[in-house]
Amino acid sequence: MTSSIGNYCASFFTEEEQELAKCFLRDGYAIVPTADSELLDAIRAEIVRLAVGHIGCAEPENHGEFLNTIHQHVTPERLNDMRLAVFQGFNGNSWARSAYYAVARNTLDVLVGNELAMQKNINLSIQLPDDRSSLLPVHSDVWSGDSPFEVVVWLPLVDCYKTKSMFILNPEKDREHRAAMHKFEAKGADNFFEKIKPDVVWLDVPFGSVLVFTHTLMHGNIVNNEMESRWSMNCRFKSVLSPYSSKRLGEFFEPINIRPATLFGMNYDWPEGFSE
Repeated sequence: MTSSIGNYCASFFTEEEQELAKCFLRDGYAIVPTADSELLDAIRAEIVRLAVGHIGCAEPENHGEFLNTIHQHVTPERLNDMRLAVFQGFNGNSWARSAYYAVARNTLDVLVGNELAMQKNINLSIQLPDDRSSLLPVHSDVWSGDSPFEVVVWLPLVDCYKTKSMFILNPEKDREHRAAMHKFEAKGADNFFEKIKPDVVWLDVPFGSVLVFTHTLMHGNIVNNEMESRWSMNCRFKSVLSPYSSKRLGEFFEPINIRPATLFGMNYDWPEGFSE
């Protein structure tokens, strides 16, 4: 199936688009430069402004350094209060979702399409060094009600690498380990991670880049063993007309760019008595 999809993509895409599509099908993710560095800077500046407002400290000159060293300003016990305040403040901006979409728009056009539904809220993750309170054990989002037709746009606000980043399995290894998951049902996620650990890929995602991945593949994070704090944002996108799971359009997702021809089709009423 993957091979036939790849052949179809290669027939109509530009060379650059072909390469992006092939890499995504092979690896399950793509790490690309942001499509709009000014908007990315504006997003990070707003996150810093909200964090500073919650903590009550002075505005930093270097936004990246401030975020990397946030563990010097907030304890693990107070972290979630700050995260929620920043999350709510950022999502309260009328420009937040359009800016977030814009930093990955060209990649989404190739990998997902140009008629999209977008998650209503943009998530924020903060992981302090050696903090066990912000862990996301190995999982696939499909297991908790997300559609396999979605992708996640994962945006780092600092350089993310090694255990300061996230891990993922490639499609081949994911299929292999998924077939053996039933053997670990009673042993828990930690034991299962030890089994797949040799095959996981740790993603190096520097600030200024965007990670787009299919959440059908197993992924997650572990304790951040680096000396810096991780800040990342994530949001799901899908083709607006592709199948939904339990998270539906109008509840979890909103359409962001439906084309006029699609609107005509969606609103067409058959003549009364017409026999289909």
